[in-house]
Amino acid sequence: MAGHSRWAQIKRTKAVVDAKRGALFTRLGREITVAARGGADPAGNFQLRTAIEKAKAGRLPAANIERAIAKGCGQAGGGDQFEAVRYEGYGPGGVAVLIESLTDNRNRAAAEIRLAFSKNGGNLGETGCVGYLFEHRSVVRLEQANLSEEALLEGLLELEAQGGPVPLGYELDPEGAEVLGGFTDLEALQDGLRRLGWPVASWEHRWIAQTPCRLEDSTDLARCLRLLDALEELDDVRSVTSNLEADEALLQAALT
Repeated sequence: MAGHSRWAQIKRTKAVVDAKRGALFTRLGREITVAARGGADPAGNFQLRTAIEKAKAGRLPAANIERAIAKGCGQAGGGDQFEAVRYEGYGPGGVAVLIESLTDNRNRAAAEIRLAFSKNGGNLGETGCVGYLFEHRSVVRLEQANLSEEALLEGLLELEAQGGPVPLGYELDPEGAEVLGGFTDLEALQDGLRRLGWPVASWEHRWIAQTPCRLEDSTDLARCLRLLDALEELDDVRSVTSNLEADEALLQAALT
């Protein structure tokens, strides 16, 4: 929608700042540790390869990556401690918030997440209270400035014609595009696009909001952004997704 930002755009706008880098490094290391349970060789472990690429993009030092792999493989101990837990709730203005956690202590994670909600005008809910508003998708990021929609559509049709996975949609922006696919198609989708010569920059599984919640009150928007920031700063939190949508001008004012 012209003049409005949805959550994916808002996350890119917010960007990771230095003050959050410690939490980011912890999160990236845990993802590698969990992925390495399936094997220490990235060539034969797509989940690990994905986690490593994400860590490199986040500038996680190579030594940290190696330690996380060793931990996940049992060489350094502790690799089996982390478990994936999903939390759901509501932010100011009724914005739906979905949190994925990798934690070695469910009670601590739940308490910290609940506190972040309560301090910032939100409410932690029961499992399933907002999950139905999202779909889990594969997302492949293409980095190519001023990418034309016609060229992208031709490429996606060629991918299908060659027997690749069927893309479920795409979103263009000034720096490139994001191609959406089914949850199980992530490896095939990014491999297929790369074989066709497309500039694949990253790939991930992501929750996609099906019903956006547009905030028009500046106070609610500022409080919601503070809540999302507070959640993202928690070590146990792997990802935060919302169905937030806001006017561009209002968003820029809230971020400054």
